[in-house]
Amino acid sequence: MRALVVYESMFGNTRDVAEAIADGLRTWLDVVLSEVGVAPTEVADDVQLLVVGGPTHAHGMTTAQSRADSAKRFDGALVSPGIGIREWLEEIAQGRRVPHVALFDTRLKGPGLLWGSAANSAEKQLRPARIRPIVPPESFLVGGPTGPVVDRLIEGELDRARAWGSDLGARIAKRAPAGVEV
Repeated sequence: MRALVVYESMFGNTRDVAEAIADGLRTWLDVVLSEVGVAPTEVADDVQLLVVGGPTHAHGMTTAQSRADSAKRFDGALVSPGIGIREWLEEIAQGRRVPHVALFDTRLKGPGLLWGSAANSAEKQLRPARIRPIVPPESFLVGGPTGPVVDRLIEGELDRARAWGSDLGARIAKRAPAGVEV
């Protein structure tokens, strides 16, 4: 059994969280980690868990405009210069088969009601396709800008992401039918 972890990241924080989640999942499952621009739009039959995450922009998932704005504010190359999870999930929702799903995001530290959540927006986008996550969406927190524009993950968030991934993997492993190797 495998897990597919797909992420969108502007400055690298969400990529780092996705890598930590993948590390946690590897305790239980084989894992493929993929940046959204190169992620497959059809989920392979042996994928039991799809984990998708992205940064929170303007209270939800990124848009073409918010990604362009990020590019203008950043001196380096964006991690995800192409499509975002919004566009990728549109393709997935049209697909033939969707496995168990879990959603995460990165957002500024503070009340979720104030900052919003890309993962909550992704969950709403998947509802019409009757795709429901197996756990509530999870947010991993960044502090305010520590440089010209780059936010940094709060200390301990990568450990929390690793633990969340391990918990997800254990949940899927427990659901595996008898005779299925995990």
